[in-house]
Amino acid sequence: MKTLVIITHPNIEQSNWNKAWLEALQEQSDVTTHELYKEYPDENIDVAKEQKLIEEHDRVIFQYPLFWYSTPSLLKKWFDSVLQYGWAFGPDGNKTAGKEFGVAVSTYGSLESYQPTGSNRFTLEEILRPIEATTAFISGTYLPHFALNDTSTVTEERVAQSTKDYMHHLKTVKPVLVTQ
Repeated sequence: MKTLVIITHPNIEQSNWNKAWLEALQEQSDVTTHELYKEYPDENIDVAKEQKLIEEHDRVIFQYPLFWYSTPSLLKKWFDSVLQYGWAFGPDGNKTAGKEFGVAVSTYGSLESYQPTGSNRFTLEEILRPIEATTAFISGTYLPHFALNDTSTVTEERVAQSTKDYMHHLKTVKPVLVTQ
């Protein structure tokens, strides 16, 4: 399965987690990494290029740090620009149909803070629901997310373990079957 990881971190060189994950991803033979802020420092997205990348891969993972309960702004712009009517949805909009989409996210808050009784009041599943809904709208299959919480506690061991866990997640994650 060919996997595209779209990394959206505005300052990845200063990131302990996303930078370590990127370096590990670049060692994987079946993974293509694509850094949006590096590719588009002016934020002018080449839509045709992005659509071609999606078409060439079976699975797309959006990797980013959680920003104000959402994606970094360039990833939101990417969704708005790339997932076009007639390409991703609507008449003849079938280029994303059947593809798998998932999220790898890092959060400053602890796992406990992302609970109904925690300081953030919502679970990560709830916060990531817009990406899940987008995936359904474009006829893709949503994958369970990978998350690293409490990124304020950085140790070499923790970075190494999270990187190992993320690579394992990419190789083993399966879509959740929705039954009605």
